[in-house]
Amino acid sequence: MKQTRKEKILIVDDSELNRAILADMLGEEYDIVEAENGLEGVGILQKMGTELSLVLLDIVMPEMDGFGMLDIMHQNHWIDDIPVIMISAESGSSHIERAYELGVTDFIARPFDALIVHRRVVNTILLYAKQKKLVGMVADQIYEKERQGNLMIDILSHIVEFRNGESGLHVLHVRTLTELLLHRLSQKTDRYSLTPAEISIITTASSLHDIGKIAIDENILNKPGRLTDEEFAVMKTHTTVGADMLENLPIHQHDPLVKVAYQICRWHHERYDGRGYPDGLKGDDIPISAQVVALADVYDALTSVRVYKPPFPHDEAVQMILDGKCGTFNPLLLECLQENSEIIRSGLAGSDSQTQRDQREMRNISQEMHRYEELTASERTLQLLEHERMKYSFFAAMTQEIQFEYTASPAMVTISAWGAEKLGLGETVMDPLHNDDVLSLMAPEWTQGLSNALHSTCPDQPVVTYDCQLNLNGEIRWFRIVARATWSADEPARYMGAIGKAIDIHDSRMKLHALEQMASHDTLTGLLNHAYAKKRILERIESRPTGSFALAIFDLDHFKSANDTYGHSFGDHVLTYVAEKLRQSIRDGDIAARVGGDEFLIFLEHKGDVEPVVSRIFEALCGTYEDFTISVSMGIAPTSTAGCDYETLFHAADQALYTVKRGGRGQYRFYDESMKQTLSAISPIDSGGGADTASADQKGEGQT
Repeated sequence: MKQTRKEKILIVDDSELNRAILADMLGEEYDIVEAENGLEGVGILQKMGTELSLVLLDIVMPEMDGFGMLDIMHQNHWIDDIPVIMISAESGSSHIERAYELGVTDFIARPFDALIVHRRVVNTILLYAKQKKLVGMVADQIYEKERQGNLMIDILSHIVEFRNGESGLHVLHVRTLTELLLHRLSQKTDRYSLTPAEISIITTASSLHDIGKIAIDENILNKPGRLTDEEFAVMKTHTTVGADMLENLPIHQHDPLVKVAYQICRWHHERYDGRGYPDGLKGDDIPISAQVVALADVYDALTSVRVYKPPFPHDEAVQMILDGKCGTFNPLLLECLQENSEIIRSGLAGSDSQTQRDQREMRNISQEMHRYEELTASERTLQLLEHERMKYSFFAAMTQEIQFEYTASPAMVTISAWGAEKLGLGETVMDPLHNDDVLSLMAPEWTQGLSNALHSTCPDQPVVTYDCQLNLNGEIRWFRIVARATWSADEPARYMGAIGKAIDIHDSRMKLHALEQMASHDTLTGLLNHAYAKKRILERIESRPTGSFALAIFDLDHFKSANDTYGHSFGDHVLTYVAEKLRQSIRDGDIAARVGGDEFLIFLEHKGDVEPVVSRIFEALCGTYEDFTISVSMGIAPTSTAGCDYETLFHAADQALYTVKRGGRGQYRFYDESMKQTLSAISPIDSGGGADTASADQKGEGQT
């Protein structure tokens, strides 16, 4: 026995007792869905939509009251399809009047009377069901009349094409092109005031553009060679013959479709420069309907097989039209043709497959109609939508991704059940940019950054990928948000919101960061390595070509004795200690690196005299570690002396260091021209040697 589907009723009341009483009264006949406040109610409406047959709504509730929920139902037009009965102990006339003004269907006062509640619920649901059925019947009748009208037009057009020996796709192609060009034209300009209804009429009427050919001799229509002047004169009469046929219709003379079809039949061979026929109209004296069909007709004639020619490729056909080889057309329409070029190429090329898809779809619909003969087309649509919603909910739960939908007006985000639990939020959050729970989860700069990224999209490029940090139960983790902004179809398009998902990328990002650290940093000291420091220095110089910089190289005096006396493990501790001292002594923005062995590099920017900065760093580095005295020798090369080329700068600092070594160590010196011919102090760096051995017994010059 076939089971009837129960209607669903949403009860929105902050009192659990009230919800329980109503559920007991109605639960045997209806499926009951409950919400504790208006905010929860909005979230359920967002998910279930017209699955709900009725809303029983309390007035006074926390977080969002009944009037707030009604406002949102108005903004989203839910109130048009889902009736609302207000329930409240508030019986004041102002409350009741305001509720009716906001669209409620009925009012039930507490305490509840079971008979009254049941009768009003049944009556309201039956009333709306009848209205839906009537709307569905009207929609079905309109659809059927339109389908039959289009079918008759297609049959008539096909008869003409059959006599003409042309492909039966010519009418379909012209209609498709006409619709594409009209939509693009309406987006580019309001010069022609093309409404969706007018575009639909012109598109349908375009199928009749050549009906006058039914009166042309087949020998002329299908002649494989060039027409004589006399034959061409006869051929041209198809424009006036078709117009006369429409003008002399005994009925429907004032129907908009007939008027537009007349324009198209008579003037679709007129040209923008006045060199067309039959009337030599010029510019916008030619109705826009005829102008668009003329361009569509020419394009398809060029790209289709004819008895007198093979087809031209798409690109060549478009270029011929743009070059004026097929007559002159409205410049705006030529722009539309160019802008839709790829759509036209793929759209017309796929006509056969599209036809096949339509046939398959019709077979599927026929099967569905056979199974559900009692359903109207509108009800079938609702069932299909409910099925799609069920699939979406299932897949969202299975993927364990944080999926969301955001609407800008009202500002509201709806989160998948799994995602809401993961984030510790409700499934519906109002005004998320100013919600404390959201801001504790996602810092204001991240929320604003995501909002800015979505607003900066456009209908043609709506997808955004945005990496940010979320605070999950006190743990900061990286997430990647992939979202698609939604825009209205009107002109100019309005930002309406977004749909998207958030993916936890923290572990992979940390692994990548660790790999980057390994590639760019010295494993012992944690400072940059030489290769990465060089890269950073070059970027700094390039970004600030007028800046004043200095590069310093230093090493530890007598470091070999530390290794020999205390062992290599102790030597590693000394290097780590010096690296930490170096980190503490430089400023943010300065670059420090270990370039090999006991040698280190510093790159700093300065204003005015750099020596006080160098002296401070030098003094900070000297001292003791346990029983080992730390002394350093340092060479400095300012860009003002050595230039900005990295290799030259590094070599100059190296020569200054060698000069210090030769002069007795424990000092620093700035590079000058006298050091040009000195040997390298740290040339053995890359092969693992140290600078100490190269200058152990040198004596000489004092500190600068």
